[in-house]
Amino acid sequence: MLVRLGLLACFFCLVPLRICAQDPLIERRIDSLIRIMTLEEKLGQLNQLNGGWDEKTKRTALTEAQRAVVSKGLVGSFLNVQGADLTREFQRVAVEESRLGIPLMFGLDVIHGYRTVFPIPLAEASTWDPELVEQSARIAAIEAAAAGLHWTFAPMVDIARDPRWGRIAEGSGEDPYLGSMMAAARVRGFQGRSLTDSSTIVACAKHYAAYGGAEAGRDYSTVDISERTLREIYLPPFKAAVDAGALTLMSSFNEIAGIPATANRKLMTNILREEWGFKGFVVSDWTAVAELQRHGIAADKAGAAIKALTAGVDMEMVGGLYVEELPAVIRSGKLPVSVVNEAVRRVLRVKFMLGLFDNPYRNCNPDLEKKILLSPPHRETARKNAQEAIVLLQNENHLLPLNKNIGALAIIGPLARSRENLLGPWSGNGKAGDAAPLIDEIRVKVSPLTKVSYAAGCDSTFRQLEDVDEAVRIAKGADVVLLVLGETREMSGEAASRSELGLPGVQLELEKRIQSTGKPVVLVLMNGRPLAIPWEAANIPAIVETWFLGVEAGNAIASVLFGDASPSGKLPVTFPRSVGQIPLYYSHKNTGRPFDEKDKYTSKYLDISNTPLFPFGFGLSYTTFAYSGLEVSSSRSGGDALIELTVNIENTGKHNGTEVVQLYIRDEVASVTRPLKELKQFRRVRLGPEEKQTLQFTLTKNDLSFYDANMSWIFEPGWFTIFVGGNSEDVVEARIEIR
Repeated sequence: MLVRLGLLACFFCLVPLRICAQDPLIERRIDSLIRIMTLEEKLGQLNQLNGGWDEKTKRTALTEAQRAVVSKGLVGSFLNVQGADLTREFQRVAVEESRLGIPLMFGLDVIHGYRTVFPIPLAEASTWDPELVEQSARIAAIEAAAAGLHWTFAPMVDIARDPRWGRIAEGSGEDPYLGSMMAAARVRGFQGRSLTDSSTIVACAKHYAAYGGAEAGRDYSTVDISERTLREIYLPPFKAAVDAGALTLMSSFNEIAGIPATANRKLMTNILREEWGFKGFVVSDWTAVAELQRHGIAADKAGAAIKALTAGVDMEMVGGLYVEELPAVIRSGKLPVSVVNEAVRRVLRVKFMLGLFDNPYRNCNPDLEKKILLSPPHRETARKNAQEAIVLLQNENHLLPLNKNIGALAIIGPLARSRENLLGPWSGNGKAGDAAPLIDEIRVKVSPLTKVSYAAGCDSTFRQLEDVDEAVRIAKGADVVLLVLGETREMSGEAASRSELGLPGVQLELEKRIQSTGKPVVLVLMNGRPLAIPWEAANIPAIVETWFLGVEAGNAIASVLFGDASPSGKLPVTFPRSVGQIPLYYSHKNTGRPFDEKDKYTSKYLDISNTPLFPFGFGLSYTTFAYSGLEVSSSRSGGDALIELTVNIENTGKHNGTEVVQLYIRDEVASVTRPLKELKQFRRVRLGPEEKQTLQFTLTKNDLSFYDANMSWIFEPGWFTIFVGGNSEDVVEARIEIR
């Protein structure tokens, strides 16, 4: 202990640090430390271990084997170790028993909240509200930091256009612009204004890159896309995350064009570091380095470790190949130690920026942990977030909102009584007991005189009908039926791909039995992906998409159903009519033979329309909005601005409401083909009945630029169509020529 402190005292002047990407003082301290580290200690900083498990206490614990490697300085980070007491014990061994006292980093998948569970990211994207999303990430960081964590493996910023892929639930949908806005918001929320603030945690943008493009929507599958698609669709949210200050990225499991991401130097070094100037570090996904052997690009473990490290993957998650295989490789001269030094520098830089060298126990306060987790203000933000995330898909004859004095209400479906499923996949440290079931919240909303009846209708896994006769009986006696159906939380997320997109199991049969009663039906969906529900759209008068909304799901859904809140969510992803339409997304390109119902030899299906069931950006309100007066002109403001436009929006209904005004463009003629529509801006506007606003937008040169045939970012003058509306299909439009 005295020797260790003496070594550090020789090299470190412990003064407050000025936090920036490459603070000169930080760099000098890193230089000093690297000079005295052994090879094994260096590789230890690149080694991340999973927390151990104590069978007696049934919780994560510091095992004797882990204590040994920590005390030898052979591990730099742990994942799945949480709790102020536990992280303090791990950290104590690292800083007080190891030779150099280098602190550990503790990471966890804090995807949509820590103890206060927010809506899944796909639902948060439905808010089209980056400020609110930033708030939820800020709260997640505050809670996670109080529990001893320094690092979250979030945000997931993968663009996903195949809803069969289960991890579509973890991202922001199909559009690179919306995805970029959400990525930046989450990074700002997690990392705050200064990483020295003990309420912040380091963000990790994942999965770099194109993981959402998996063939057949099957998790971990290969990705085969063009350079253009990579740069135009999949990379922009990562670039936005880096620009927002994200200090770590995680490599993805998939390959791109024959090169697995974890061994892809073009991604990790050429683009990320040389083009974008990224100064943080890259961590592999779970055992992804070892999996390079299964990909067939490494003959053995040593070869896999060499490929990953030289590509630019600095830290290995769980696999242990760096510490096991690389010492002999380096000493044999097959890998320069300078490669290791650079990776170590990146890891240490982030630890210094977190202030861990000066205060290794900064997030180890059990009293603060108890006080902060699931606090009332945090739940209030979760409730607002959940309300904004709800998307009203259908509302025939103004069935919604329901009257709180309704005489009899039938609630059918096992999800109506579920707590756990409300949290969704990757729910952090959330507890099912923190969430009130929807049926309980509905009973709070309605009049004491309202008769509320319940029947499951089917079992909790949707495999067989149960109490269906009882469900039909209570439906016949009700004024309105609430059908609460969808997916269980296990049906979306990692390793949860589906080949069909209808309501799973016997739920369609249950729906048909209830619909046959002739009673008004409201379908409340809980799910982690877009569903193909053409029968429902044709036969159920009101459909509400609630996704998985977290601890305040029941309260938020009940508030919307009974009119205490008006739905304002918009779809961040297209809903198909059939799984056979996939991939289906709004920003597709034209063909030489676009659809023409009178011409057989055009691009179409024989058995189904080309159009989506519900388009990107779609979402109804309890009021209505009208657009008019779109005026577009060349900008005279100078600088980078090219187009200025104004548009009128009016609330033409009888309720207050919030509309998401969406602006799209089309480059009509270009040197390479361009999408029929591209989202470029959006704005949330709240209006009272008959209230009208004139909105102004400015489009810049960058908004109208694209990658040319040589993959150079350029602007080409010409004719552009501007679209403004409440979704990607229902728009007003105007043309303008930019010379």
